[in-house]
Amino acid sequence: MLDILAAVRGGEDKPTRIMHAINLSWNPTQRILSNLVKQGFLEVRTASGRSNKRYAITDKGVNTLDYFEKAQEILPKEAYTYLARSS
Repeated sequence: MLDILAAVRGGEDKPTRIMHAINLSWNPTQRILSNLVKQGFLEVRTASGRSNKRYAITDKGVNTLDYFEKAQEILPKEAYTYLARSS
């Protein structure tokens, strides 16, 4: 979820480009995007006269991403390396 938020904040707004940026297959990407929209972290935007979905990060999404990035800076590198291996 955080990778998707980071990709959208970094400028990726189309579902396929987001999928490639985070290196995930189509179905999981679609489920996560849908959940992020429902929870208010992303919003869907469509260009006038087009049915293509484009995603934009909301203030809630930016704040959440900033929060976790700051937490990662504070935690010693060993702590999140250990957590990643134990999952």
